[in-house]
Amino acid sequence: MTAPAAPSLPTAPVLRSRAAEDLAARLARSAAATDAGHGMRTTDVDDWLAGRAGAHRFRVRRHPLGRLDGWSFAEGTGNLVHHTGKFFSVEGLSVTLSEGSVRSWQQPIIRQPEVGILGILAKEFDGVLHFLMQAKMEPGNRNILQLSPTVQATRSNYSTVHRGSKVKYLEYFAGPGRARVHADVLQSEHGSWFYRKANRNMLVEVGPDTEVPLDDDFCWLTLGQLGELLRRDNLVNMDARTVIACFPPAQSSPGALLTDAELQSWFTVERSRHDVDIRRIPLDEVEGWQRGDDVVERPDGRYFRVVGVRVEAGNREVTGWDQPLFEPAGTGVTAFLYRRIAGVPHLLVNAKVEAGFLDTVELAPTVQANPGNWEHLPPGDRPPFLDLALDAPADRVRYAAIHSEEGGRFLNAESRYLFVETDESQTPLRPPAGYQWATPGQLGALTAHGHYVNVQARTLLSCIDAGAVQL
Repeated sequence: MTAPAAPSLPTAPVLRSRAAEDLAARLARSAAATDAGHGMRTTDVDDWLAGRAGAHRFRVRRHPLGRLDGWSFAEGTGNLVHHTGKFFSVEGLSVTLSEGSVRSWQQPIIRQPEVGILGILAKEFDGVLHFLMQAKMEPGNRNILQLSPTVQATRSNYSTVHRGSKVKYLEYFAGPGRARVHADVLQSEHGSWFYRKANRNMLVEVGPDTEVPLDDDFCWLTLGQLGELLRRDNLVNMDARTVIACFPPAQSSPGALLTDAELQSWFTVERSRHDVDIRRIPLDEVEGWQRGDDVVERPDGRYFRVVGVRVEAGNREVTGWDQPLFEPAGTGVTAFLYRRIAGVPHLLVNAKVEAGFLDTVELAPTVQANPGNWEHLPPGDRPPFLDLALDAPADRVRYAAIHSEEGGRFLNAESRYLFVETDESQTPLRPPAGYQWATPGQLGALTAHGHYVNVQARTLLSCIDAGAVQL
């Protein structure tokens, strides 16, 4: 049966505007500046971060869920909620899929319906674009302090529901006419742990003559410096990575195996062919999980558990608070397998169903899994290509780094991010159902549209965009 025709994805004209060409060239120049930027060398970033960590009091302690200040288990549902009704809640989700080795389950999920802002402010210094990055504390980061976007705030944060101080530099993103917008797109977050959560991913620029007061916890870095830092473990946070991936593509990618229309058609078929039943349920009704005073967890210890923390942070809008966090069991593996097809690098993408997605399926890396969660299943039920990513010879691994996931909602959540070169014997031109070949440029173009490319794939794209990896 012939697949139904799909509507064409909006694409830029062949002859891009001079402004777009100019931005592409300026991003390329910024990516080439790897050693030093305005006011800071790349080798000095570690000392600067250490200095910012020493300038403030940071402390994160585990605290029983049942005794979190401002949080409680709601009567009748058991949902974990904040007394203001804002921020987020932990509820239950019931999932049934039409295919896959595991087709039904129930789990806790974070519901945060408000849209936040993840925004990076850009400015030219000496003709080179720089990006204003923040040394931001997140309670779930193993090393507490990482480089984040200029603004990283939920609506509850920037509307000061917590009655704390105002979000710094917010006026460049929320106020009209303060900066030129280069990118502004709604993107999903982790579909396995968030229910339909989205943030605005923004890149805005002020003119070179615009004075931007520099707070002590912020610094200007080039795209190339960020690329160098992306080669390091747990240094550039998830929110910065997703925004970098949404920077307008620096170049087109001729020679793709599929045309843009063919890739779009394949993805539309993938999105429409899955029969998915997702229902929110009370946390008290989630099967296979148990709630104690300290945690919500599975008796077998798999997947994740919900824990509580008490936080002190001297440089945040509020200097102390309690909150729940999701703590995964083990380290994830997130990998793009790639190969050159007619001399052009192609990534093997997976049209992945995740329970929390708004639109059922998004494009994900080839492998996105926590190996420990699959050990109890027969080999044939493990995710395709997982063993290939885990056992890749060192000379085939083109990039490897440990990156933290969302430190504001997850505790010590880390994945080993990889690019692994393969060949026809491992990854054929006609891959299994649910997988397809796409160039980095094609995926980069899709980040201009919401809910196409998932947050893990965007992390790996940011490594390409910033020059952390050359394929």
